[in-house]
Amino acid sequence: MKPYYQDDFVTLYNADCTEQLAWLEADVLVTDPPYGISWMKNEFDSDKSKRDAVRERRKDKGADIVGDENTDARDDVLQMWGGVKSAVVFGTWRKPRPDGITHRLIWHKKGRFPGVNPHPWYPNDEEIYLIGKGWQGKPTPTVLSTEESRSNYATAIGHPTPKPVGLMEILINKCPDGVIADPFAGSGSTLLAARNAGRKAIGVEIDADYCRIATNRLSQMVLE
Repeated sequence: MKPYYQDDFVTLYNADCTEQLAWLEADVLVTDPPYGISWMKNEFDSDKSKRDAVRERRKDKGADIVGDENTDARDDVLQMWGGVKSAVVFGTWRKPRPDGITHRLIWHKKGRFPGVNPHPWYPNDEEIYLIGKGWQGKPTPTVLSTEESRSNYATAIGHPTPKPVGLMEILINKCPDGVIADPFAGSGSTLLAARNAGRKAIGVEIDADYCRIATNRLSQMVLE
């Protein structure tokens, strides 16, 4: 299959990662898979009509993110990866953690605000699971904080759940040496971070719109 995008460091395919297997040739997996939470746009919008529209959409379709109805996509990819080479995998405590994790990090989203959530506690963190060994660099805290406005950042990027490139750089700089794989490339944050770190990366993204967004970001050839 011809790559959707390619430069000296990054190769991106518009495909199903269970069918386009080039990413399995990489050395380290760094990915943000579907969490299995059936995420849908406007679910917590302050406009009640938009929240009602979400409920109607649920009757007719699945999640707005492909494969987000359960953790099968994540678990299938990790099974394909094999558990021998190291992996960094984003997730949520609301669903079962993947098998074989050796450590857990916390992404603290300082720029996440409560919106219309009526609960006295609102979520502003996500879990990051480490699998395997070979992590490098000086000891640093397990809580990683970023301060961007999450809603504004998503709007600017054009993806509902983009990960900050700076956060991905921190993770990649801790990874064992070699090529980075991201079979759920989304808007391309992992690919950008790998290239910024001078590392080669192979990405696969099933959604053509997100491939276009990732390509636009990569084509600008700038540090974010």
